[in-house]
Amino acid sequence: MVQILLNHHAVFFISTIGENMSVFILLNCKTYDEGTGENAVKLAEACREIAESAGVEIAIAPQIPDIHRVARAVDIPVYAQHVDGAGPGSHTGKIYAKAIKEAGAVGSLVNHSERRLTLADIESSVAVLKENKMMSVICTNNVATTAAAAAFNPTYVAIEPPALIGSGVPVSKADPDIITDSVDAAARISPNVKVLCGAGISQGEDLKAAIELGAKGVLLASGIVKADDPKSALYELVSLI
Repeated sequence: MVQILLNHHAVFFISTIGENMSVFILLNCKTYDEGTGENAVKLAEACREIAESAGVEIAIAPQIPDIHRVARAVDIPVYAQHVDGAGPGSHTGKIYAKAIKEAGAVGSLVNHSERRLTLADIESSVAVLKENKMMSVICTNNVATTAAAAAFNPTYVAIEPPALIGSGVPVSKADPDIITDSVDAAARISPNVKVLCGAGISQGEDLKAAIELGAKGVLLASGIVKADDPKSALYELVSLI
């Protein structure tokens, strides 16, 4: 079962979902004003409420300075948007895995299309997350990169064609084969690696399609963060699973 928060809509979701498979939703706040500071806390509270009522796991990735305030305010998983492979020492400006863990993060995005890394840097970032017993979500842009990422044995690989990010056109409609092929590629390399679907995800039918194509969940951002009513948008997102 995945995590979200309980309210008066709980009976509806429990009755429609029933024996729901494990679904993971990761909300990336990016640097949107709607997901900054106290707004990040409000988003996290909405995530918690929907997660508990719908029986899915919803995590949030706020900006680095907001990790502590969000983790202190809610009990859903909090991820960083980036982490470096640097250890303790003379690494001014680097994002240190132990620091984000002590701030309350349970894992981090790695290699988001807006924060690209070399393969060597991806490997070192995933390695320090493992050393700190944290989760890793490697973002990829095609099937070949998904296969390469799976070789590092992260927790998740999130397939996101960059051209569709923020477009409102879900990858599950625009290019469903990239999801199924990524699921197959990851399974061949490392069967324990789970695949998320990203880019253009915002509606319930997008999440449902991603699950039907073999993904274990979705990575999304603007469709929820910038929605007029993020809580309602989250309800709609989980309404068909």
